[in-house]
This record gives sequence, C-alpha cells and structure tokens, in this order.
Amino acid sequence: MVNQNAALLLIDLQNDFCSGGNLAVPEGNQVIAVANALMPYFKVIIATQDWHPINHSSFVSLWPVHCVQNTKSAEFHPALNLSAITKIVQKGTDQHIDSYSAFYDNAHLKSTGLTDWLHEKNISILYVMGLATDYCVKFSCMDAINDGFTVYLIEDGCRGVNLQMNDVKNALHEMQEQGVRLVNSAQIKK
Repeated sequence: MVNQNAALLLIDLQNDFCSGGNLAVPEGNQVIAVANALMPYFKVIIATQDWHPINHSSFVSLWPVHCVQNTKSAEFHPALNLSAITKIVQKGTDQHIDSYSAFYDNAHLKSTGLTDWLHEKNISILYVMGLATDYCVKFSCMDAINDGFTVYLIEDGCRGVNLQMNDVKNALHEMQEQGVRLVNSAQIKK
C-alpha cells in the first residue's frame, strides 16, 4: 500500500478513447490493465469521465463527437474494475467550455470540486495515469500541482494523441518543469 495520503487518479478510461472509439488514443486499451493492477495499492481511487452534452462546442472546431452523456461511448472501458473506484468526476458538461482537467474547465471558470473533496479526505499526493498524456492527463497534473498536491505521473499507464510529432514528449517535459515526477507502475507495486 502506498502512503495513506495518496490517491490514484484515472483519467478518462472510456470507450471513446480506446480502440474503436470516436477519438481513440493509439494503444489506449493497454492502460486498462495497468489501472486494474495498481488499484489494490490505493485506498482512494478517482476516475474522471468526459461527459459532454450532444451539442458541445468542441465538436465543431476541435474534436469529433465523443463521450456524449448517457451513451455507450462515454462509459468506462468494460475491462476496467469499476468496483474499486471511490469517486467519479464528470467533466466537460458545459456545452460552451471544454474541460481537459479533472479539476477545472479550460477557462478556469468552474471547479469540479475535486480539490475540496481530496482535502476533505486528507489526500495530498496524487498518482495520475490515463488518456491522453498530452491533453487531459497533462492539464490534470498541472492543475493538481497548482492546487498544491504532490503529483506522480505513471508513465506506462498513459498514452498520448500526439497530433504533432513531439506532443507527448513536450507534455512530459512541461509537466516535469512544473514539478510532476515521472514513475513507472512497477515502482508502485514494490
């Protein structure tokens, strides 16, 4: 078991981001087994869920339609061990503002309430993994650092979109510059 003040934060392990989904991340399915293997080491496990209204503004300009509320596409991957999850945080619910981060919308106008919830649970350390490294994972890690958490990114538990050739590499560098520590799942299971 890791530190009592630590939680595992799973970012967007949903059907639309996995193989066959509308916004599939290359090799996205491979992180599900990593998540399941790490769950026994944590008392608190949070999973985020992109939860968009059908008319979400990002569908027009940025992304294909994905993770629409109450659809199979928005459900968690069927192989994910849902029974171990302590809390689900839904994001991207405002049709006018996208929300990559588990903590805030992209304009930082609204909070998901996750920071307050973690403080109530005396959680000060987050181990983060999921989809996609260069978007929702990165912004979640950056907001967690800004909100005063110690953040470890489980590198083998992430996959990236990599729209531009070095997006994932640049995201990892940017996170490290802000104080995010990179770890491997094997280090947690020791």
